[in-house]
Amino acid sequence: MRTINQSKINRFLFFILLVTQTEVSLAQFSRHIVWLKNKGNNSYTLSNPTPYLSTRALDRRTRYTITIDSTDLPVSPSYLTQLRNIPGITILNVSKWLNAVCIQSTDATALNTVQTLPFVQQVAGLAARTSPTTKTKEKFIRDEDILPILNPTTAKLTGDYYNYGTTAAQEVKLHRAEFLHNIGLRGAGMQVAVLDGGFYNFNTLPAFDSINRSGRVLSTWDFVSRNQQVQDDHPHGMQCLSTIAANLPGQFVGKAPQASFHLFRTEDVNSEYPIEEFNWVCGAERADSAGADLISSSLGYFDFDNPVFNYTYQQMNGRSTICVKGADLAAKKGLLVFNSAGNEGSGAWRYIITPADGDSVIAVGAVNAAGSVASFSSYGPSSDGRIKPELASVGLAAVVQTTSGGIGAANGTSFACPNMAGLATCLWQGFPEFNNMKIVDALKKAASRYTTPNDRIGYGIPDLKNAFAFLLSEYATCTATNNNCVVSLNWKSKDVSAMQYIIERKLPTENAYRVISQLFGTGGSQLSNTTYTYQDRLQGISAGTIQYRVSQVIDTSVATRQVVLLDSASISLTSPCLNTDDITDILWIYPNPLTGASKEKFIINLLEAKQNLSITCHDKTGKLIGIYRFSKPAGIFTSGELPFKPASNGVYVLTLWNDETKLDTKEWIVNY
Repeated sequence: MRTINQSKINRFLFFILLVTQTEVSLAQFSRHIVWLKNKGNNSYTLSNPTPYLSTRALDRRTRYTITIDSTDLPVSPSYLTQLRNIPGITILNVSKWLNAVCIQSTDATALNTVQTLPFVQQVAGLAARTSPTTKTKEKFIRDEDILPILNPTTAKLTGDYYNYGTTAAQEVKLHRAEFLHNIGLRGAGMQVAVLDGGFYNFNTLPAFDSINRSGRVLSTWDFVSRNQQVQDDHPHGMQCLSTIAANLPGQFVGKAPQASFHLFRTEDVNSEYPIEEFNWVCGAERADSAGADLISSSLGYFDFDNPVFNYTYQQMNGRSTICVKGADLAAKKGLLVFNSAGNEGSGAWRYIITPADGDSVIAVGAVNAAGSVASFSSYGPSSDGRIKPELASVGLAAVVQTTSGGIGAANGTSFACPNMAGLATCLWQGFPEFNNMKIVDALKKAASRYTTPNDRIGYGIPDLKNAFAFLLSEYATCTATNNNCVVSLNWKSKDVSAMQYIIERKLPTENAYRVISQLFGTGGSQLSNTTYTYQDRLQGISAGTIQYRVSQVIDTSVATRQVVLLDSASISLTSPCLNTDDITDILWIYPNPLTGASKEKFIINLLEAKQNLSITCHDKTGKLIGIYRFSKPAGIFTSGELPFKPASNGVYVLTLWNDETKLDTKEWIVNY
């Protein structure tokens, strides 16, 4: 990921180029970007970030070891005051990440005054005047293009927590995402920021009853009109939101229906100018400061109403555009950023659009519920050769809420993006220990084309059950300790009560693992962190390395059974463990029988120290073969080899003595 500071020079040159290309005065634009030189004269400090970062935003930085830096500092209030005091200047939006201010003015004198301020680096035109009644082109799918889904109700599918409805269930099951919902991962406690062009009637339409009644729309802001009203604008954002948040049992259930949301209007549907990219960055900043976990953006840019601002494909390199700088910086702050890849696959442009080109942005392509690629879905790669899009979800005949209150099917990577973002929300809910890039890694590795990515759907369609399995194996740990031939196997994992664990062991004399125990999870109906201890009492086990491994059955159904290898551990036995019958014996000889060139050893099963011990060896006729005298410290004693060796095969008698007192006798079989 790149920092804004690293790209200052490139940014400066880029905007100088914009001004040069226009070959017109700044006054011919009505909205401008003011790039600032620094954040001097600032009343905010890095040592006290609470005035400008929420507790949740700070917690994210702490959890994932993210340093608070100068990009987190707000723009200097002193600079804003000086700009605001210039007659003819209106401040629209402010970006601390870009250290820039969007202003409105057509007053040439005022703009020249701005340019002469000592803290101003550059002023560049962002947008011309627009009329709210005039649109130069259709930016989003029209509501009349959404086909109604008739009779969406269906009987509940056996075993699933949600009754998705016929069509919505196909979308969920393409990713095997019902598995997450069934183990309690439905988005609860997670916050998603949706950046779009409006959320028409989200506060009254039926798909959003659940989030409205439970107060899970945490904040709203319109960066175009600069107010909190986003429900009176375009429906595109509402339709995208519905793919995540809908909860209409039997008709339409979204991908993370228990998540909470921040709804930000950054797009002006009446025009297409770089000011909307600036708004996008401001929206991403607000999402970060508020403590959101993810951004879902179904917006993108490559051509504008004034063609002088148009991008080239070569600029889709993850570092050239205004919004991609903000998108990658959002990822650096720990947010998981999803953006639609674009609907240009059948057009002259063909390729992905920005900020989908960001190196830390997950560009999402479109498929139908059967997994076939939508022809309109934009092609990759990025112009610098990176895999784009990274992932794909349903964007062809995607189920959405309509403005009339019904359920419809709509086309566009606009809907594939929030579908994927909603699934990632549920996955990340289960593994808050991992950062955003680890979640991305799991989604890629669980995708259908991970080993053979292409320029249509990248790594492919993620299987969320496999993504869960990957993260579970990364999270789980296992250790083994031995105490007097009782091995304690300890492991941590995450489970629900329907899951199972399989404990396997491989002895020094064995070539394969064998199951020694199975047990059920204790996590209840909601996935939770769990720890377990299993004790393995070793009896009659030869010295050597004993290996253990723990696997988890995350799905116990016969038809869909799935086992995840969690972790392994081993112990090293320096001496054998006694058989059950031998535990009370004092003398134990091994190997017994003695064969080949093996070395005989013995164990003295006495805890107290002894000074005058001896072992005698007699053959069956009573002839003394040898005697070994020694002492032992406190504790069970293991020796080296005996100093005598019988000359021929046979059965011999070994006797342990303490002075003149016989302690124990053992038969010793020698078979060279």
